[in-house]
Amino acid sequence: MTLLIDNETVARVLTPAAVRGALESAYRDLASGEAVCRPRIDIRIPTRDPAKFYQWGSMEGGSTGGYFAIRMKSDVVYEREYQGARTREKYCSRPGRYCGLVFLTDVETGAPLAIINDGTLQHLRVAADSAIGADMMAREDCRTLGMLGSGGMAESHVESLLEVRNIERIRAFVRRARLVTGDILAACTDSAIPVIRGEWLAPGMHVISIGGRPDDAARARFDRRLRLGTAPAPVGRPELATSDEYLGYLARPKDPRWGAHRMGKRAPQVTGRGGDVSFDDVASGRERGRTSREQITYSERGNVQGAQFFAIAAAAYEAARRAGLGRDLPTDWFLQDIRD
Repeated sequence: MTLLIDNETVARVLTPAAVRGALESAYRDLASGEAVCRPRIDIRIPTRDPAKFYQWGSMEGGSTGGYFAIRMKSDVVYEREYQGARTREKYCSRPGRYCGLVFLTDVETGAPLAIINDGTLQHLRVAADSAIGADMMAREDCRTLGMLGSGGMAESHVESLLEVRNIERIRAFVRRARLVTGDILAACTDSAIPVIRGEWLAPGMHVISIGGRPDDAARARFDRRLRLGTAPAPVGRPELATSDEYLGYLARPKDPRWGAHRMGKRAPQVTGRGGDVSFDDVASGRERGRTSREQITYSERGNVQGAQFFAIAAAAYEAARRAGLGRDLPTDWFLQDIRD
């Protein structure tokens, strides 16, 4: 049987600690060559509405541990102005509905193991990344969390960060924050423009950015940056290696709407600077994360989303099987007797 796992089941069987452990294991495997992934790839196609475009996004990876997964998203994307801010919105079919799936397979047999809704997994995996970064880079005595945003992603971040630091006070800012204070500053927004400003940063702060990136002044103030991983180059084509967060491909590339969207331009490098330290550097003890109390530190994933999804989808699948949850679908439905 192939298991169909919905968001409610994922929420029941996975904890932030379990997701963090699965990601740390995947990052170690990626660094050692036991796992492989590619950067996220987006295909964008203009719709009849000149303010919107269709986007298919996918990322994939697997390991010798036995699992492979591809995460797929189907969205209509647009931007809007709201109270002086520009936000990126998306939907599938109609506003408020979304289509994101993870397809998990068995490396040894090729058999499809599970199809999983990605909503809860998405929140858990992004928050776990931030917790890994904070655990490696933030001061041990952090007590205050400054949060830009108050949605589901922000909520997941609070839960995950509480597991790695003894946070006593949370200051949440939803719109137009003039000054954000905190030992840890986390931006969890859908902003289409940078929201972390350089003048807000203070010595000793750790910064997390999930949507609404740091502005140039903020980036210039980071003393130490953690990059969780970089997707390897294709075999025999080292010139195709990239540290960009994603690769985008456009239909009708001269369509004027692309000039109005960040997603129509080249993706930003995630960090990609010589001063970065990697997860493997810090986890192995070759490098220290924070090297002084006064440093302003920053952590970000890199472009290893594909490695994340085989790890957390496998954890969800195994936990759902143990709990007897999910819906069984005959595996034969996904097989055929015609060779492709």
